[in-house]
Amino acid sequence: MKQGNVKPANGKLGIMVVGCGAVATTFMTGVLSIRKGLSKPVGSLTQYDKIRVGRGADKQYRSYGDIVPLASLDDIVFGTWDVYPQNAYQAAIYAEVLKEKDIEPVRDELEQIVPMQAAFDRNYAKRLDGDNVKACATRWKMVESLREDIRSFKQHNGCARIVVVWAASTEIYVPVYIPVHGTLKALEEAMKADDRAHIAPSMCYAYAALSEGAPFIMGAPNTTVDIPAMWQLAEQTRMPIAGKDFKTGQTLVKSGFAPIIGTRCLGLNGWFSTNILGNRDGLVLDEPDNFRTKEVSKLSTLETILKAETHPDLYKDYYHKVRINYYPPRNDDKEGWDNIDIFGWMGYPMQIKINFLCRDSILAAPLLLDLVLLTDLAERAGRYGIQRFLSFYLKSPMHDYTQGEEPINNLYQQYTMLKNALREMGGYEADEEID
Repeated sequence: MKQGNVKPANGKLGIMVVGCGAVATTFMTGVLSIRKGLSKPVGSLTQYDKIRVGRGADKQYRSYGDIVPLASLDDIVFGTWDVYPQNAYQAAIYAEVLKEKDIEPVRDELEQIVPMQAAFDRNYAKRLDGDNVKACATRWKMVESLREDIRSFKQHNGCARIVVVWAASTEIYVPVYIPVHGTLKALEEAMKADDRAHIAPSMCYAYAALSEGAPFIMGAPNTTVDIPAMWQLAEQTRMPIAGKDFKTGQTLVKSGFAPIIGTRCLGLNGWFSTNILGNRDGLVLDEPDNFRTKEVSKLSTLETILKAETHPDLYKDYYHKVRINYYPPRNDDKEGWDNIDIFGWMGYPMQIKINFLCRDSILAAPLLLDLVLLTDLAERAGRYGIQRFLSFYLKSPMHDYTQGEEPINNLYQQYTMLKNALREMGGYEADEEID
């Protein structure tokens, strides 16, 4: 391995997951099964993908772990918070994503993963009514309790490093409010004043993680680390942050297919996306205030790929609509329909139909693994603040909107960013352009 300036991945890596539902238990069960040699990490770039490094006679295609020092799956220890007290085995059985025959071989380990009390506010997720919650008088008390959880988990399990990842439900939409979210000082004062309108529980998790020297990943579309106050905290603590919203199904398709329309210089009249989903996430998103958070995330993809200002003839007035419908019979098997109305030569209309019958948690689990391993890598490489190279995995990539920055949503440009970051951390030249 060529040496970059990255600390080795020595010791145990604690992965503390907010939420112990379908996504979290599928992720945890899969990792435990894979390290016993009972299944394969299909869908994980860190475990399967190879990147070209070097040029000419020196050109090689190498696995991520041969370019940079990634944590071993054998060194991972899981912890979790959830509003429901069931252990990870019980939660995995209840989620009905994985078959019992795939859960039973790791039952003993899953039963040891018992959720800590969640920092929860029912006003942010009205469809959830679990009672395994912290009795905290203020948002600041929530932060202090979560910091103690992280310290205790790290010490009890002998972890060298911790990464905290949100795999819980979507909160209600919280617009960025600069008087509270604009500076770290204002955020802290609002937490201490128990400003529940502007301080979401997810912000308490992020603040606690960063303050305890743990990178934080936001896997839902919540307003959490995508505010200037959190950027200041990440800079101050020199911790990486990544978000937001795991890009698993329909938006993955959109970020990969929209570039086909753009590179072919075809026009777009409209793109209608609808989903049916029956798991806990679908239940929460059936609440209009929670759906609004998801809608903003999912609507942000096209506008930075098919740009009206670049090609007004093609993309000036297209109509973009996203719907999510709660449909209990499907459980975790999500179905995404896309109807795309395009036009070509002399304005003649055409249509494209995409029907993606996917499994939400099956697509999310390898993504969680990659995000956690790569965020841990970033921390050991001294990369802190917004990790733009992880945009590949996210529906609504974080960016500094206060400086007019646009996120990169084109899947192939995101992949180039990812590969170049790994090359740089591995001591190789970044040799692909993003344009």
